[in-house]
Amino acid sequence: MRILILGAGGVGGYFGGRLVEKGEDVTFLVRENRKKQLEKNDLVIRSVNNDYSFTPKLITAKDTNEIFDVVLFSTKSYHLENAIKDLKPFVRDHTVIIPLLNGIAHLAALKEAFGEEKVIGGLCFIETTLNNNGDVVQTSKAAKLVYGEFEGKDTERIRKIADAFSGTKADFVLSSAIEKEMWHKYLFITVMSGVTSLMRAPIGPIRESDGGRNIIRQLFTECATIITAYNAPISETIIDDHMKTIDAIGYGMKSSMQRDMEKNAFVEGDHLQGYLLELAQAKNIHAPLLEIVYQNVKVYKKLLQEQNQ
Repeated sequence: MRILILGAGGVGGYFGGRLVEKGEDVTFLVRENRKKQLEKNDLVIRSVNNDYSFTPKLITAKDTNEIFDVVLFSTKSYHLENAIKDLKPFVRDHTVIIPLLNGIAHLAALKEAFGEEKVIGGLCFIETTLNNNGDVVQTSKAAKLVYGEFEGKDTERIRKIADAFSGTKADFVLSSAIEKEMWHKYLFITVMSGVTSLMRAPIGPIRESDGGRNIIRQLFTECATIITAYNAPISETIIDDHMKTIDAIGYGMKSSMQRDMEKNAFVEGDHLQGYLLELAQAKNIHAPLLEIVYQNVKVYKKLLQEQNQ
C-alpha cells in the first residue's frame, strides 16, 4: 500500500515517520523549501516515545505521475484550499483520503473536491512542533490517530488500511463511531484553544484560578448546545468527560492556537470558533462567551495583518 502524507510538519512528519519506521511505503508531499530542508537534514523525530531519523521519500506538486492508495491530509485549515489543489493530481478512483484537521468544516470541502466516497473520518491527538532545524519535536507521550469509515461501515479498504497502520510506535486506532469522535474532539479543541488563547496562559493557571473551571464549563456548555442543535452524535456525558480531561492534563499544557499566537503565526479560529458561531447564528442560539473568544481571534488576525503590511 502506497501512503502519501500531505506535509511533513508536526503531525504528518510524526505519524508518517512512525509508518516509515515500521517499514511502510510512505511518501511526503511538501513545498520546495521544506523539500530542500529535509534533503539536507533528513526527517528527524525527537520524541519522548523514542527518537527516529530517516531520509524521506519526497515529492512536490510538480511530480504528477505518482499515484497513492491512502492520503493522510495533515495540513492546517488555513492552507486547506491550496492543499486541495496540490493533492488533486495524486488522487485516483481507489484513493482514500483521511483528514486530520481540527474541526468539521473541512469535510464538505474535501468531499466536494474529491468525491464523497474517497473521504473517510480522521483525527489525531498529539503535541508536536517543528524546531529551528525543521525537526519534529514531540513534547508529551500522547500520539494517537483515529480513523474510520463513516456510519461505522466495515469495508475491505478499511481493513487493508488497518493492516498497514498496525504495529507502529504510534497509536493508530480504527473507530466504528468516527463521526462521534470527530465531534467530541471538535468540542474539546474549540474550548481548549479558545480559553488558552483568550487568556494567554496554559490550561493549569486557568482552571486553578478563582472561577476558572466555571468559565471552561460554561464554554463547553455553549458549544455543546450548538452542536446538539444540529443533531450531531455527541455523548450526553461529554461535558463532564471533557472536564475530567481538562483536570487531568498537565499544568503547562498549551493549545496549538496559543502557541501559534505566541509566534505571530496564522491561527485556525475561523475553522473552529468561527464555524461554530455560524452554526449558532443559523439556529438563533446565543453564545456570548464563544463570541468573546472569537472576537479575540479576530483582533489577533487584524493586528497580524497590520504587522505584515
